[in-house]
Amino acid sequence: MREPPADLFRSWIHSYEEDHGDVRVYRPDDYPFPPARGRRGMEFAPDGAFVDHPLGRGDAPAAVPGHWRLVTDGHVLLTFEGVRPERELEIVRCDEAVLEVRRLTD
Repeated sequence: MREPPADLFRSWIHSYEEDHGDVRVYRPDDYPFPPARGRRGMEFAPDGAFVDHPLGRGDAPAAVPGHWRLVTDGHVLLTFEGVRPERELEIVRCDEAVLEVRRLTD
C-alpha cells in the first residue's frame, strides 16, 4: 500500500464489539451501532488532517486535532500538537464498510 485507501477518508467510530485479538474495528459514523455509553472515533482527511475523538466528560466524544502520514506500506503515523504522544497504526483492512487497525505504539 503506497497510497492510503480512498475509503479511509471519513469519520470512523470504534465498534469495540467486533474487536479481535489486537485488531480494533471501526465502522463509518452512519453504521447502526447497538446502544453504548460512548464510542471513540477518528477522522482522516486527504490533506493529512486527522481528528481523534476520545471519550470526554460524561462519555461525550471530544476532539483532538492532529495529522497523519503514511510512513511505510500500511503504517500510518499520527501526530498531535502539545504533549500528546504520536501513535503508529497498521491498517489491516479498509473498505467502505470497515476499518481494521492494529495500534503499534501508544
